[in-house]
Amino acid sequence: MSKIFHKEDFSKVLAEHGMILQEHQLRQFEEYASMLIEWNQKINLTAITDPDEIYEKHFLDSILPSFDMPIQGSFCDVGAGAGFPGIPLKIIYPELKLTIVETLGKRITFLNALCEKLKLKDVTCVHERAEVYAKDHRESFDIVSARAVANLPLLSELCIPLVKPQGCFLALKGANGDEEYALAEKAIRLLGCEMKQRDVHTLSDGSQRINFVFEKTRRTPKKYPRPFAQMKKNPL
Repeated sequence: MSKIFHKEDFSKVLAEHGMILQEHQLRQFEEYASMLIEWNQKINLTAITDPDEIYEKHFLDSILPSFDMPIQGSFCDVGAGAGFPGIPLKIIYPELKLTIVETLGKRITFLNALCEKLKLKDVTCVHERAEVYAKDHRESFDIVSARAVANLPLLSELCIPLVKPQGCFLALKGANGDEEYALAEKAIRLLGCEMKQRDVHTLSDGSQRINFVFEKTRRTPKKYPRPFAQMKKNPL
């Protein structure tokens, strides 16, 4: 990747990994970036507002896991905020059945407007806390993912109960990912997952992204996830 990333580099990087974007997909990313910048003036969606940075640090960052694993089936994005990683992956893989679980109503309003503008089908945006949503949707997704939501011990308890047996929990982390994994390893096992792979990518500014894929090898014990206050007070 070049030292300075321009949005024109986005499709080149994807093409290097065998992803050739169609015209309508390029347009969808354009519209996504402009809506993000426009809505961000009214509600807090992102600290990144430079178009080149949006393309690298939001769009490309969200798609990086697909360089290393197949993204297919039913995908749940926990605490998606402005739609990352779920929406960029949905644009790349239109067949993906995407569910977004987000606690802030204003963000849900943005996400619904975004999906309508981009004409995305098979996307469900749920205004709910993940641990509450898990009560009725336990073990119902092929892939459950989260990016920039919480530290890994807490995130594991929010996400793993939603993963189907043999499905995957995909955790998108920064440079301190390995430290977080060391703290979360016991919790991840307890909740029924094993580390399947760890993939490292470096962005143009030298910052690292560490993406973990955990495979669900056993069912999650019924008592998890616990209420949020309990998770925070006594992490697994």
